[in-house]
Amino acid sequence: MKIALTGSSGFIGSSIAKNAVEQGHEIIALVRDTSRRDHIEPFVSEFVIGEQNELETLQSFISEADVVIHNSFDWKSLKNENLLLHLRSNLEGSIQLLKLSEQRQFIYMSSIAVHHHMHDKWNGLIDESHPTRPGSFYGACKASIEAHLWAQATEGQRVTAMRPCAVYGIDPNIERSIGYPIIRKLEEGASFTKLGGGKFVHVEDVAKATISAMNNSKAYSSVYNLVDCYARWSDWAQIASEELGINAEIDFSSSQHPNNNFDTSDVSNELGIGLNRGFEGIRAQIRDIIDY
Repeated sequence: MKIALTGSSGFIGSSIAKNAVEQGHEIIALVRDTSRRDHIEPFVSEFVIGEQNELETLQSFISEADVVIHNSFDWKSLKNENLLLHLRSNLEGSIQLLKLSEQRQFIYMSSIAVHHHMHDKWNGLIDESHPTRPGSFYGACKASIEAHLWAQATEGQRVTAMRPCAVYGIDPNIERSIGYPIIRKLEEGASFTKLGGGKFVHVEDVAKATISAMNNSKAYSSVYNLVDCYARWSDWAQIASEELGINAEIDFSSSQHPNNNFDTSDVSNELGIGLNRGFEGIRAQIRDIIDY
């Protein structure tokens, strides 16, 4: 199948492109003229240059595609607190691409950030039926686009939303890889006092789940929470200190258990992807960074 993929030069997008080509698909990539491309050139059959909110660019981008995977997000406008540009690029651009793609399956890379405030009646186990209650403009934008996906589904469009949590793996820019700053800090001999933690999932599993949703009738009008495990930052530091052979001073005072967990049974049952790397996946990540 021909896949029109946005955000192909980024961390998740480059992994999707690689996995798609390995499974016999073809990638048409939308990239900015300033985007790095050398690391994805082996996986891309055609580059379309432009922004994700340019009508003519988008029309050309999807013209020969069988499926559209919308993975890009303009972080610069949001980080610079340029609200108008953020809405035009990320919200309006996404809705425009969705509408233009109405004859094709549309897979949207949403985020677990659509959740923030959890209902007590879910008893700490959150499934895909829990309503979106975001706590940031980023999460609110993702939730807004999801709402438009379901509106298009009522018109007969095949839509799917993927919701990864914090994604780890080796980023094309190694310094942005989760775990890299922790390793550098420990190597400098500093104590580690970062509190809290989060839920993590490997980039390969996100890519494989996304590809598995293509042309999969079970995935139509469906949403998937992509969550593997919960870990404290101190857990990451402990694993890194073990792999480095360093006796580091680490603050373990954060709770070992999250307030909520996510039910990922649909990911396994409908997409055939098991999210079960756990702490061994984190350890492998630390080793990969050390050996890089």
